[in-house]
Amino acid sequence: MRIYQAVFVVSLALLLAGLAQAGGHADKPTVVILATGGTIAGSAETQTQAGYTSGQVGVEVLIDAVPQIAEIATVTGEQIANVGSQDMSDEIWLKLAKRINELQKSAAVDGIVITHGTDTLEETGYFLNLTVKGDKPVVMTAAMRPSTALSADGPINIFNAVAIAADPQANGRGVMIVANDHIHGARSVTKTNTTAVHTFESSESGLLGESLYGKNRYYRYPYRTHTTDSEFSVEGVEKLPRVDVIYITADVSADLIDAAVKNGAKGLVTAGVGNGNMTGPALEAVKSAINKGVVVVRSSRVPTGATGRNVEVSDDEVGTIASGSLNPAKARVLLKLALLNTTDIQAIQADFELY
Repeated sequence: MRIYQAVFVVSLALLLAGLAQAGGHADKPTVVILATGGTIAGSAETQTQAGYTSGQVGVEVLIDAVPQIAEIATVTGEQIANVGSQDMSDEIWLKLAKRINELQKSAAVDGIVITHGTDTLEETGYFLNLTVKGDKPVVMTAAMRPSTALSADGPINIFNAVAIAADPQANGRGVMIVANDHIHGARSVTKTNTTAVHTFESSESGLLGESLYGKNRYYRYPYRTHTTDSEFSVEGVEKLPRVDVIYITADVSADLIDAAVKNGAKGLVTAGVGNGNMTGPALEAVKSAINKGVVVVRSSRVPTGATGRNVEVSDDEVGTIASGSLNPAKARVLLKLALLNTTDIQAIQADFELY
């Protein structure tokens, strides 16, 4: 009898230990949602109207609208801002990056989701991709239809974003953008349609992966330097340098460049035609700006392809920087950060080739 009692006690102890271990593995990851507003938090008078107002509902409403996320993670929310992303600002960027970096250091947090408007999401995403210091997943998501719309896309995008932020396989992939079941890298993604739910595309670099109802598949890691390997830091930074984008057209008014310099721009990005080209008068205005200490990057308004160095414009002679595959909006982001460190043209050109 004593032998059976001993066996029973040992077996019970092993069973309880196993249950405790299983319970430990069963603990859900903790994900923090940082809300900034946008269409995903928008509201309209009816479910079927095109017009709406962005940034009308708070983060708790967004979380409550997707009760299923409680099955995959313990989720809390913070309201960083509540604006349409057309009103996204350097101030919000800095606040967001600093808060993410605090959460990256917390042992109680496994991943971070950011809800954002679609209009400038690619700019915010690229800024964070260069300034976040940590390998925990940072996942941005958005919606093309307001929260009150018939068949709103926000809830499923939030569900998938939380599933990725809670997934250890998502670690080290830089800042990701998740919408319409697709996982994009922050550097490669672009908004391509004014109203369609499939607006986000990574047309040349391709997807990082896909998420279907929270089931994630990853195809690759980003190929450019990001997050923990980035030299850029916003610690102690309260203000970013002014950088303006000048859109180049046929017979563009070159005095737009002069006006930007006169009003305090420390850097300029030209959204050039073709391979970053511009009119003769515009090029002369660029030379004048450079002589005044303004750093100028040539990009292109063409949706795909890279702006090459020393092709039709001699960058070496003029003193300009070629943006490579960065579009004007993202070239502006990188130039703002680069100017925190240096105004040296060669060093900044190296940044554009690295990031």
